[in-house]
Amino acid sequence: MKQSEFFGKFKSWYLWGNLLAMFMVVLAVGIGVRYGLDVYTHHGESIEIPNVKHRQFADAEQILKNAGLKIEVVDTGYVKSLPANCILEQSPAPGEKVKSGHVITVTINASHSPTITLPDVIDNSSLREAMAKLSAMGFKLGMPQYIAGEKDWVYGILVKGRHVVAGDRISVEETLIIQVGNGLRDGEDSVDYIDPVSSDYGDDEGDIDDFEEVPEAETSKGDSE
Repeated sequence: MKQSEFFGKFKSWYLWGNLLAMFMVVLAVGIGVRYGLDVYTHHGESIEIPNVKHRQFADAEQILKNAGLKIEVVDTGYVKSLPANCILEQSPAPGEKVKSGHVITVTINASHSPTITLPDVIDNSSLREAMAKLSAMGFKLGMPQYIAGEKDWVYGILVKGRHVVAGDRISVEETLIIQVGNGLRDGEDSVDYIDPVSSDYGDDEGDIDDFEEVPEAETSKGDSE
């Protein structure tokens, strides 16, 4: 190919037309991606999160929906002074700004106090061990009740004056009273006392000498005269 022919191709409208078309396609794709991502990610948009704490779940759901947000329950709690199904906590916190469609997670109030299964601590642990275990599980403990028995040994647990056993489900609102031994013997316990065996008998201990009692001989009348 001659040099004149090579440079002549750059003067072709067909070549420049193809280049212009490719440039327009690249430009359109770039603009589409730029603004498409903004639309998809709600760039520049911010919604202030309303405060829905202590509102009923249905009311909170409607409030957040009107603001362009969603709601999701992730946990339950229990506050005795508040009605069931009201919002206890929300995340993110009220006042923060998020994009449309953001999910607000909430904790709602349960209809009754949660219960915990009583572990096997009765007649199986000391007072210190039982208190540590029950407290760690979330039980409320009152002053221990001391009864006759081995010192600091757990003999029973009372709830409202009633004995409970391992496996019973007890409300976290209830107070547990641990019955623990005071180290004194119960007066009703019977004790058998055995006299110790004396060692004063020496080698003949336990031997009994045989003897025969001889009655005093009667004196005949003849001899007395």
